[in-house]
Amino acid sequence: MRSRCSLVVNGKTVRVATGDTPFEAALPGGVAAGRDGTVQDAVPRLRNTSRTRPRLGDGAGTRPSPAPTPLSALRTVKRAGTLLCATPLGGAVVELVVTVSRPLDVAPGQAVEVAFAGLPPRPYCPTQRIDGTTELNELVFHVRADCGAVGPALGGTVRPGHVVRVKGPAGGTPYRPGPGRLVLAAAETGFAPIWAIARAARYLEAGREMVLVVGARDADDLYMRPALDWLRQTGVQQITLAASRERRGLADVRSGPVTAYLSGLRPSDTVHVAGPPDLVRGVEMLCAGAGATCIGLPFLPTRSRARSLVTPGDAGAQRGM
Repeated sequence: MRSRCSLVVNGKTVRVATGDTPFEAALPGGVAAGRDGTVQDAVPRLRNTSRTRPRLGDGAGTRPSPAPTPLSALRTVKRAGTLLCATPLGGAVVELVVTVSRPLDVAPGQAVEVAFAGLPPRPYCPTQRIDGTTELNELVFHVRADCGAVGPALGGTVRPGHVVRVKGPAGGTPYRPGPGRLVLAAAETGFAPIWAIARAARYLEAGREMVLVVGARDADDLYMRPALDWLRQTGVQQITLAASRERRGLADVRSGPVTAYLSGLRPSDTVHVAGPPDLVRGVEMLCAGAGATCIGLPFLPTRSRARSLVTPGDAGAQRGM
């Protein structure tokens, strides 16, 4: 039996691995995220019905509840938590560490819904501390301090000790070991789920070939160097840093978008990509041309834009990654 096949989901042909369920096959194309580090399960508007996808940050009672979706069934486990620390990583990116009452079973690449007291709940992708020293009772998030609801509140209303409520898993597509190369691509805070996947893969599939391409608009936002150093120490040599606008004269940062450094994809590759919709669409096109499996997590540019979109990556999305 072939390792991959085609499946039609809601009229759209997707490439899947043999053995996937229809739900697992549909998830890669059904997730969106915010540039501030948040993610949102994307339930497209269905023709001739009133069902729409959940709106990012909407609270109960603000509008009629949407019809139940497969993703909503995942939101069953709740944890009480406390913000332990907020550490600047570089550029506008901040690492938030939340301690929870009990460990939460979230696979790399999945999301949880996080509610900081006094702020609306938002989905985020848990990751590892940038140096990898994450404890079992910790959830780590990468957010931008210059956008979203949580970022601008850091150091003000949101400080260490702040009460946090967590619920999940809440969507996303988990990493699973498999054949072929593991190709990982990310831009800015899209590195959060990619770092979680990459680290897990080095423990579970130390012999699997890995290719990693990470980008940002400005080199100052390439905050992930400590994580990349760890990956190199474990044997990952195919790592590329790229900046689409400003490189600050850094010799290890190449000029151009992430997609410029993803040539040579193979049909046997499994590609995870997280970042702006234009990046995800570009990687999806490259994967379609090569026959590779693509699992995309598009990041929307702003919270208000996320509310207005019906499908991930509509007009106005961030460009240039």
